Amino acid sequence: MTATSAAGRPSRRGFSLGDAAREFRRHPSPWMIGGTLVAALAARIAIGDWQPTDALVPLVMLAVFPFVEWTVHVVILHWRPRRFGPLVVDPLLARKHRAHHVDPRDVPLIFIPWQALLWILPAALAVALLAPRLGLGLTFLVCLTAFGLAYEWCHYLIHSDYKPTSAAYRAVWRHHRHHHFRNEHFWFTVTTSGTADRVLGTAPDPDAVPVSPTARNLHGATPGR
Repeated sequence: MTATSAAGRPSRRGFSLGDAAREFRRHPSPWMIGGTLVAALAARIAIGDWQPTDALVPLVMLAVFPFVEWTVHVVILHWRPRRFGPLVVDPLLARKHRAHHVDPRDVPLIFIPWQALLWILPAALAVALLAPRLGLGLTFLVCLTAFGLAYEWCHYLIHSDYKPTSAAYRAVWRHHRHHHFRNEHFWFTVTTSGTADRVLGTAPDPDAVPVSPTARNLHGATPGR
């Protein structure tokens, strides 16, 4: 049985991968992404029409995915609310991400909001259907949802009380926690630690970076913090 903290959250001691998996599957985002993955995979197998370009898709997406993570994190999740006349542009994803920085241990806030997935997943399907052939588009959709599910699992695990046991995971864990607890202007990738951030110059020596007063309060948007 997993020990529980006074706040009702599982304590770090004894929190296993099994505990993490049980918590992970209680949230809608993994089910929505996973359901889309299963449907896309079934359709891909049914369509057939395997060609060499299908083998290239996962390789290209694996290389590109850290840069997609970086761009989404910087441009969308760290969006600063902007006023255009009487209209304030402050998307749901940015609002939820600011709340996630305020309390990185609030489990529901770790996941992609299910409301956003209601349009993200259909948009991904629409992109897949624009491919030169249906099989290739479905290969893209399978890879995208597989990477998305891996992202959700990795992000959740980093913010859970699961202790890093491997050097590779420890590096990813430390990388993302620097972003939350040291300085929000660096370390934007989640599933990798030595990829897009290093290429784009946002992976400095942590000891050389001052602790940011707004790491838990993006843009100073929450009064009193």
